Amino acid sequence: MKVSVAGIDIPDSALAVEAMELVQDTTNELIFNHSSRVFLFGSLQARALDIRPDPELLYVAAMFHDLGLVDPYKGKAQRFEVDGAEHARAFLSSRGVPASDGDTVWTAIALHTTPEIPYHMSPVIAATTAGVETDVLGLHLERISDTDRQAVAAAHPRPDFKNRILQAFLGGFRDRPDSTFGTVNADVLEHFVPGFRRTDFVDVILNSGWSE
Repeated sequence: MKVSVAGIDIPDSALAVEAMELVQDTTNELIFNHSSRVFLFGSLQARALDIRPDPELLYVAAMFHDLGLVDPYKGKAQRFEVDGAEHARAFLSSRGVPASDGDTVWTAIALHTTPEIPYHMSPVIAATTAGVETDVLGLHLERISDTDRQAVAAAHPRPDFKNRILQAFLGGFRDRPDSTFGTVNADVLEHFVPGFRRTDFVDVILNSGWSE
């Protein structure tokens, strides 16, 4: 039976259902509800932007985008976004999805914390970032009606979400601080970890191995 939230149909293909069940069964309600909202808000923002992402690929990107924050998916060195991207691409490849579509989903997840650039790329990539920015940062809320926002939050609640997602970020990469160089993730560590000092881009240049 087709389920719609705020006028957005939730993909119900075998691939989408499997992705949903994987995230629901192996993460926690915070990540699952957030990921579900990312799909819905990404779809609503896509309407406002007049772009048309493939719903199934957008759904998989949304479902997998934060897997790298939690076990058993988080790694020990690379950026958490890349962890999620690699799991998503492997998931799609193992189910016969064309490599080009897997690459699109990989890129959507890998860039979802990188401001601006995703909006210049394909609709799936742009809509993934738009969904994340709406749910986490509250950006461009004015493009979505109060009724639609309330419908999304009713379907996938966000109790104390601001504090809980920040703690999820902290737990996801506190033990791999070098992976946050040059990213917004360094802000999380600087805010919550006493003594943390972000790697400074200028210092890297001035202290590089070049002799001049």
